[in-house]
Amino acid sequence: MPRVSEISPDTFDPARRALFDAFTGNGAHFADQFSVLAHVGPAVDHLPQLLLELKARNGVSYRYIEMAIVVVSLLNDCEYCVANHAPRLEVEGISEAGARKLLDYADHPELSDIDKLVVEYVIAVTQQPQRIRDHVFTRLRAHFSEAQIVELTLRISLCGFFNRFNQALQIGEDATAVHPA
Repeated sequence: MPRVSEISPDTFDPARRALFDAFTGNGAHFADQFSVLAHVGPAVDHLPQLLLELKARNGVSYRYIEMAIVVVSLLNDCEYCVANHAPRLEVEGISEAGARKLLDYADHPELSDIDKLVVEYVIAVTQQPQRIRDHVFTRLRAHFSEAQIVELTLRISLCGFFNRFNQALQIGEDATAVHPA
């Protein structure tokens, strides 16, 4: 149960309700996150819309975006995001068990060389972005346009935001979870 109340979708104006339905799949996924974010109108009106637009434009392969989200979430220990995104990789040829082992990417049997490069980059952006070496970008440019590199970096960074947002407000956590005072 979140640390703040969830605003009921029944109270949303028609535009926000339509955004809620589009973003959550009519309440199937991330409804609690959206309903907490709704406390701040500009945030709930723009962040979910941004994610929907990025997904619709398909600038970066769905496989790489979902891998990035799972890797960032594993690094940040955000089980809510891992649990919601790891199954999505199954349609991309990465089992849920394999998704949960993405941090062990070097010898991962379900990953291509490009997948491994993406995981390496995600780890670098998440852990030490100021220390990423130019050779990483040289390797990225061999497979991705500059726009794709920017979008991938944006999605990695946004995932870090959502991990922290969910964790701080205990979104998606079991109401019986024990938290030290």
